[in-house]
Amino acid sequence: MKYLTELKKLNLPTDQYAVFGSGPLAIRNLRSNEDIDIIVTDELWQTLMDKYKPNKKGFLEVGVIEILNHWEPYFDKSEPLIKNADFIEGIPFVKLEHIKSWKERMGREKDLNDVKLIDDYLKQQKTI
Repeated sequence: MKYLTELKKLNLPTDQYAVFGSGPLAIRNLRSNEDIDIIVTDELWQTLMDKYKPNKKGFLEVGVIEILNHWEPYFDKSEPLIKNADFIEGIPFVKLEHIKSWKERMGREKDLNDVKLIDDYLKQQKTI
Protein backbone atom coordinates (compact mmCIF):
# COMPACT_ATOMS: atom_id res chain seq x y z
CA MET A 1 0.00 0.00 0.00
CA LYS A 2 1.32 3.41 -0.98
CA TYR A 3 1.85 6.27 1.48
CA LEU A 4 1.89 4.29 4.74
CA THR A 5 5.13 6.01 5.68
CA GLU A 6 3.47 9.42 5.31
CA LEU A 7 0.58 8.29 7.49
CA LYS A 8 2.88 6.91 10.17
CA LYS A 9 4.83 10.20 10.22
CA LEU A 10 1.68 11.97 11.44
CA ASN A 11 2.01 9.89 14.62
CA LEU A 12 -1.74 9.84 15.22
CA PRO A 13 -3.19 7.96 18.20
CA THR A 14 -4.39 4.63 16.79
CA ASP A 15 -7.52 4.64 18.92
CA GLN A 16 -8.70 7.90 17.33
CA TYR A 17 -8.62 7.23 13.60
CA ALA A 18 -9.08 4.56 10.94
CA VAL A 19 -8.20 4.34 7.26
CA PHE A 20 -11.17 4.07 4.90
CA GLY A 21 -11.82 4.58 1.17
CA SER A 22 -9.49 2.46 -0.97
CA GLY A 23 -7.04 1.90 1.89
CA PRO A 24 -8.64 -1.22 3.38
CA LEU A 25 -8.56 -2.79 -0.10
CA ALA A 26 -5.01 -1.67 -0.87
CA ILE A 27 -3.54 -3.01 2.39
CA ARG A 28 -4.93 -6.43 1.43
CA ASN A 29 -3.48 -6.12 -2.10
CA LEU A 30 -6.94 -6.10 -3.68
CA ARG A 31 -6.17 -2.91 -5.63
CA SER A 32 -3.88 0.11 -5.52
CA ASN A 33 -4.50 3.41 -3.78
CA GLU A 34 -3.70 6.93 -4.97
CA ASP A 35 -4.12 8.59 -1.58
CA ILE A 36 -5.10 7.72 1.98
CA ASP A 37 -8.44 8.72 3.48
CA ILE A 38 -8.80 8.60 7.24
CA ILE A 39 -11.71 9.24 9.53
CA VAL A 40 -10.95 10.66 12.97
CA THR A 41 -12.70 11.17 16.28
CA ASP A 42 -14.05 14.61 17.14
CA GLU A 43 -11.30 14.97 19.73
CA LEU A 44 -8.52 14.33 17.22
CA TRP A 45 -10.27 16.54 14.66
CA GLN A 46 -10.08 19.49 17.06
CA THR A 47 -6.37 18.89 17.61
CA LEU A 48 -5.68 18.65 13.88
CA MET A 49 -7.72 21.80 13.17
CA ASP A 50 -5.13 23.71 15.19
CA LYS A 51 -2.42 22.54 12.75
CA TYR A 52 -4.16 22.38 9.37
CA LYS A 53 -6.78 24.40 7.49
CA PRO A 54 -9.82 22.70 5.91
CA ASN A 55 -9.95 22.51 2.11
CA LYS A 56 -12.96 23.63 0.03
CA LYS A 57 -14.74 20.35 0.85
CA GLY A 58 -14.28 20.92 4.58
CA PHE A 59 -11.68 18.17 4.97
CA LEU A 60 -8.09 18.45 6.10
CA GLU A 61 -5.33 17.52 3.67
CA VAL A 62 -1.80 16.65 4.65
CA GLY A 63 -0.01 15.76 1.43
CA VAL A 64 -1.78 12.69 0.03
CA ILE A 65 -3.73 12.10 3.25
CA GLU A 66 -7.30 13.37 3.43
CA ILE A 67 -8.74 13.62 6.94
CA LEU A 68 -12.48 13.63 7.69
CA ASN A 69 -14.35 13.77 10.97
CA HIS A 70 -17.59 12.29 9.63
CA TRP A 71 -18.78 9.85 6.98
CA GLU A 72 -22.32 11.09 6.58
CA PRO A 73 -24.78 10.30 5.15
CA TYR A 74 -23.37 6.79 4.96
CA PHE A 75 -22.60 6.32 8.66
CA ASP A 76 -24.04 8.48 11.44
CA LYS A 77 -21.16 8.06 13.85
CA SER A 78 -17.45 7.66 13.21
CA GLU A 79 -16.44 6.33 16.62
CA PRO A 80 -17.83 2.77 16.19
CA LEU A 81 -16.02 2.44 12.85
CA ILE A 82 -12.79 3.51 14.53
CA LYS A 83 -13.32 1.42 17.67
CA ASN A 84 -14.01 -1.76 15.67
CA ALA A 85 -11.27 -1.26 13.07
CA ASP A 86 -9.01 -4.06 11.85
CA PHE A 87 -5.34 -3.51 12.76
CA ILE A 88 -2.94 -4.37 9.95
CA GLU A 89 0.74 -3.45 10.21
CA GLY A 90 -0.13 -1.50 13.36
CA ILE A 91 -2.60 0.77 11.54
CA PRO A 92 -6.39 0.77 12.04
CA PHE A 93 -8.50 0.12 8.92
CA VAL A 94 -12.30 0.36 8.70
CA LYS A 95 -13.70 -3.15 8.32
CA LEU A 96 -14.29 -4.32 4.75
CA GLU A 97 -17.97 -4.92 5.51
CA HIS A 98 -18.42 -1.18 6.14
CA ILE A 99 -16.42 -0.28 3.04
CA LYS A 100 -18.63 -2.62 1.00
CA SER A 101 -21.82 -1.06 2.37
CA TRP A 102 -20.58 2.44 1.56
CA LYS A 103 -19.45 1.48 -1.95
CA GLU A 104 -22.78 -0.23 -2.70
CA ARG A 105 -24.57 2.99 -1.80
CA MET A 106 -22.17 5.11 -3.86
CA GLY A 107 -22.98 2.92 -6.86
CA ARG A 108 -20.28 4.29 -9.16
CA GLU A 109 -18.64 1.84 -11.56
CA LYS A 110 -15.36 1.87 -9.62
CA ASP A 111 -17.25 1.27 -6.38
CA LEU A 112 -19.17 -1.67 -7.81
CA ASN A 113 -15.87 -3.14 -9.02
CA ASP A 114 -14.56 -2.76 -5.45
CA VAL A 115 -17.67 -4.50 -4.08
CA LYS A 116 -16.85 -7.51 -6.26
CA LEU A 117 -13.23 -7.49 -5.05
CA ILE A 118 -14.42 -7.36 -1.44
CA ASP A 119 -16.95 -10.16 -1.96
CA ASP A 120 -14.34 -12.38 -3.61
CA TYR A 121 -11.84 -11.67 -0.83
CA LEU A 122 -14.34 -12.37 1.97
CA LYS A 123 -15.42 -15.64 0.30
CA GLN A 124 -11.79 -16.70 0.01
CA GLN A 125 -11.16 -15.88 3.69
CA LYS A 126 -14.06 -18.11 4.74
CA THR A 127 -12.47 -21.09 2.98
CA ILE A 128 -9.09 -20.64 4.66
